[in-house]
Amino acid sequence: MAHKPTPLARAGVLIAGMVLLQALLVMWFAWPAEKAAPRDLPVIVAGSTQATTAVVDGLRTKRPGAFDIYTVPDATAADADLRNRFAYAAFIVGPTGLSLHVASAASPAVSTLLSQAAQQMGNGHPVTVTDIVATPADDPRGAGFSAAFLPLLLTSLACGAALLFLVRSHSVRVVGQIAFAVLAGGIAAGAMHGIGVLTGSYLATAGVIALLALAVSATVAGLGAAIGKLGIGLGALLVFFSGNPISGLASAPELLPAPWGTIGHFLPPGAGASLLRSVAFFHGAGVAQPLWILVNWAAAGLVLTAIGHFRDRAKAPESDMHATRDAAMLPGRTAHVAEHAALDQRALRSTNAIEPRPGTHRTAQVPTLGS
Repeated sequence: MAHKPTPLARAGVLIAGMVLLQALLVMWFAWPAEKAAPRDLPVIVAGSTQATTAVVDGLRTKRPGAFDIYTVPDATAADADLRNRFAYAAFIVGPTGLSLHVASAASPAVSTLLSQAAQQMGNGHPVTVTDIVATPADDPRGAGFSAAFLPLLLTSLACGAALLFLVRSHSVRVVGQIAFAVLAGGIAAGAMHGIGVLTGSYLATAGVIALLALAVSATVAGLGAAIGKLGIGLGALLVFFSGNPISGLASAPELLPAPWGTIGHFLPPGAGASLLRSVAFFHGAGVAQPLWILVNWAAAGLVLTAIGHFRDRAKAPESDMHATRDAAMLPGRTAHVAEHAALDQRALRSTNAIEPRPGTHRTAQVPTLGS
């Protein structure tokens, strides 16, 4: 007989496992921030060919591999590219020297980093920094924007898991996911606009948040419907535990070690953050790729839910067959049980006839003389 572990041993294994998991999560969440540095970060150098050559060579020499540099003829062209999200910043080489144009709404962390780098390139002269697409006045460092994403991801994940456990109908689950996404988008966008974290169109930002919520909840519920409880863990791993730290939400994908920044951009948190920035701050510039990514995640989750539905329907005839067989065998089983019950009753009556009742005595009849 196998020896079962004691409760103390089970508790020890559980605690050791949770502590190990905690250590791994702490390292995974802290690691991207600790390793943040520019890697092929798109920047512009604007000015005449002769003037820009020295700046381009200086950037490439001082930070090899840090910048993906291209040139434009003037500041007007550079500003247009910043508004279209082609680059994070532009070094402008003009008659009075070097200046820097940034789009802090794309990434406050990148704007700060490049502003410091520009001051070092000024040869002792201050470098003017102009913010072409600024973050909201109530959230200048983008901290509120980043912080608001965590509850969006957690509640969407929880909704997908709850629908999977509490609702048996696959079609009702899909309706529930869509209803949750619409409500979450409307309420979250209203809250974020209300505290000054978002600008731009309310309806457009609400639509983005709704799509993000649907992508997350549908992925978790779909994986759970298709492969069982393991799917919930896999969904949580994809959309939160893995996707959140490498999303570039608080920095930028180009600040993360390769290839994690690229991978994070193709997961729901990274795509959702990029799409929301484009809609809220850049009038829709650069929406195509993150929009397509989120739509595919949402569609994949709904398809997995449909797979779970048809799989359950395929199991139904087999269950019905077993139920029919059991019903057909029921009369025979009933007769068999009744026969045994009758035998038991006869045996009980015989026993009662032989044994005297409590408090009574049997008297043997002794024949007498003359009788």
